This record gives sequence, C-alpha cells and structure tokens, in this order.
Amino acid sequence: MSLKAMFTAITVLFGVIVVAAAVALGVLTSYLHRVTHSLGATIEGVRLAEELEVDLLTHFRLSSELSATPDDRVRQLLFLEMRLAAHLEQVGRLATTDEESALLTDVRERVARYLLTQREAWSEASAQLSPRPGAELDQALVALEDLIELNVKQARAAEAQAERWDRVAHLGGPLLATLLLLGMVALLYWVRRAVMKPVAQIRQAMRRFASGRKRTRASETGPAELREVARTFNEMANSLARQQEDQLTFLAGVAHDLRNPLSALKMSAALVTPEREVSPERIQKTFALVRRQVARLDRMVGDLLDATRIEAGKLELQLEERDARELARSVVELYQASGASHELRLVLPEAPVPLFCDGTRIEQVLNNLVSNALKYSPAGSSIEVVVAREDEQALLCVSDQGIGLSNEERRCLFAAFKRGSGARERAPGAGLGLSVARRIVEAHGGRIDVESQPGKGSVFRVRLPLARTAVQPVPRAPGSSPAWGGAVH
Repeated sequence: MSLKAMFTAITVLFGVIVVAAAVALGVLTSYLHRVTHSLGATIEGVRLAEELEVDLLTHFRLSSELSATPDDRVRQLLFLEMRLAAHLEQVGRLATTDEESALLTDVRERVARYLLTQREAWSEASAQLSPRPGAELDQALVALEDLIELNVKQARAAEAQAERWDRVAHLGGPLLATLLLLGMVALLYWVRRAVMKPVAQIRQAMRRFASGRKRTRASETGPAELREVARTFNEMANSLARQQEDQLTFLAGVAHDLRNPLSALKMSAALVTPEREVSPERIQKTFALVRRQVARLDRMVGDLLDATRIEAGKLELQLEERDARELARSVVELYQASGASHELRLVLPEAPVPLFCDGTRIEQVLNNLVSNALKYSPAGSSIEVVVAREDEQALLCVSDQGIGLSNEERRCLFAAFKRGSGARERAPGAGLGLSVARRIVEAHGGRIDVESQPGKGSVFRVRLPLARTAVQPVPRAPGSSPAWGGAVH
C-alpha cells in the first residue's frame, strides 16, 4: 500500500471516530436536556397538583364558614375558583403523555362536579345550613393524588434513564479515549516499522554508496513511494556503475588506439636518424605515414575535446549564413585530393541551400560521415553525398555500400563509446565521432538518422533548418533541366 492511501485511510478512520464522538456527545447533551426539561415539568406538575389540593380544601373550608358575610364568602370562593381554573390550565400545558392527559381530564371533571355540587348547596332555601361535602371532594382529591403519583413515577423513570445514560457516558468516554490512544500508538508503530525503517535503510545505502561501496543497493521494501525511491536509487547506482565501466572501457580503448599511432611514429622516428642512410622514397613514405598518424591523433584528440565540451555544456557555435552546397563540396574535394580508393559522387541542386550555422562544425559532421563511409566500405565502391531542400529544411545525405548495421547496432549507434562489432574489427576508434556529430546537429536545431541493412550499406541523413532569409527556389520552366546538378567525381 502507498503512503498516500495509508494516510488517507488513517485520516478517514480518525475522522470517523472524532465525528462519532461529536455526534454521541451532541445526542447525549440533547437527551440530558430533554430529561432535565421532563424532570422540571414533572416537578412543576406535582407543585401545581398540590396547590390544587390546597385550593380545593380552602374552598371547602370557606364554603363551610358561617361567620363571614355572604358577599365576602362569595368573593373569596370566586377567587379560589379562578385559581383552580388557572392551575388546571397550567397543569394541562405540562401534560406530555396520553395517560397524564387522561388523568388531567378526570381531574377537571371531578373538580367541576365538586364545584357544581357546592353551588347547588348554596342555592338551597336556607343559606344558614352548612353545605355537605359529599363524595365529590374526596374523588377530586383522589384524582389529584393519582396525577401526583403519575408525575412522581415519570420523574423517577426519567431519573433512572438519565443515570443509565450517565453510566454509558462514563464508560464510553474512557473507551473512546482508549481507542484513540491505541490508534495513535498503532500509527506510530506502523510509521516506525513501515516508513522510518525503509527510510533509514535507503539513507544507509546512499551513505555506503557515497563512501565508495559501489555495489551497495537499497532494499525495495515499505510503502509504494519508498519502494519507488529505492528503485530509483538502485537504477541510478546501476547507471553509474555502467557509466564507470564504460569509462574504463573507453580509457582502455583510447589507450589502445593511441598506442598504435604512437608506435608507428616511434618506428618512423627510429628509421629516420642521422646515423642511417635512407633513400628519398623511404623518407617520403615515412613522412606520409607520420602525417596520417598525426592526423589520426588530431582527430581522436579533437573528438575527445568536443565530447568533453558537449557534456559540460560549453560547445560554442560561430553562426553565420552559409550555403550547404559549399560545405559539402569542400568536404568531398578534401577526400578526393587525398587519393581515396573509392568513387566519391557529389549531387547538388542548382539553387542555393542557405543555412544559418557554424560552417566548421557542419563540415566536421560531414567529415565524420564521409570518413566512416570510406573506412567501412570496400575499395572501389561508390559513396554518394547529396544536398537537397526538403520543405523548410536542408537535407544532407551520405550513402555507402559498406558493411551496414544491424537493428541492435542502430539503436546505440549515436551513444558515446559505443561501436558495432563489425566497426571494431574493421577500423580502430574511440566511438565518439557519431555521438559528437549528433550533438552538433541537435545544437543547430536539426536531427540525424540512419537507414541500414547488414551487408548492403548505410544512408545517413542530416536535416537542418533553412536560414530565415532563404530565397525560395524559382519554379522550373517546362522543358528546362532538372534542379539537380551533375555529379562531381
């Protein structure tokens, strides 16, 4: 599992726990609020019921007094009846259950029956007679006692339920805190085991590698991101190891290639000494050999310097407008003048092919391609150099009838220090020429590619952007000569 997925899952889990705790706390608070309200209502109901009992008894006592004047007694009784009605209305607003509402209805009926009985007693012929209490007062008081008992029962039930929820809260709070603590401990353990340990292993592998132990590799364990980091480090270490091997191979090849011309120069110097008489023909051959070996050494050193400048990003180009035809012509004439044992053909268009380039560097690219074509083609075979315009690009082609290249050799042809097996057997070299040529072409905004088949030769194509001031070729009139010039042999 990746770190992102794991931390997302942990965040979601802790978020769910926190939200659940918040919801539970809110529900518990709301419930306790309702319980408190219910307890308050029941207490108020009990108080009002008791006041109703007191008012009924006071009403009955005033009804039984004979000392008070009728008017005063009537006023006091009316006031008590208004209080009874107000208290009954208040108790009605506090009723929350059907049972309580039914008891309250019964209380109202019994109180109303009691009051009606009392009024009937007052209306008797002799006002001096004491009104009989009858069973109505007792029934009203019994109904009020039932209402009080119900309210007390409801209060006790609410209190018991509140105590249960209180116990749940006392148990749930520590349990939730314990779960969070255990979750944090598990998270820290997982981070230490699955994250910190692989990070420490990768750091240790990097330190060992930096201290010179080049075979050190990181263990690809832990989350996906850390496995990717370890894999990247291992790939980098393998790449550096391959580069070191390539550099050692390159140094061995350079040393071997330098030894050959140096040995030839040493032998030539030993032949031409004042103590020995040498014929003019021998001296001429010796100097020709020296020139070839010095040119070879100069080319090898030049390729090394160019490769070093390119890798350091210090390849400088002296840009100017040049005609691609002139560049190709100068390269072909150079090799024709050296007496090459091949047929060199140059095919040029009639119209100029202007380039904004470093002419010396482009000639270096063509020199490399033509030189390779000469080295890897049999004597007497034809080598063709073609210059053409293709859309908004200049096309420089060098084709030969040499040993050709396999698909595997073409894939690494332009890599530094890489040479095909046939090339190594046929001619010495450091394997830098084509790599330098490609970087020069790319620095001009162009590209180079090759088509080849083993035993049938190769065609190298260099495409470079035309100069912006390039003049478009004039369309040919019907019957005029083609746009290609004659071949130069």
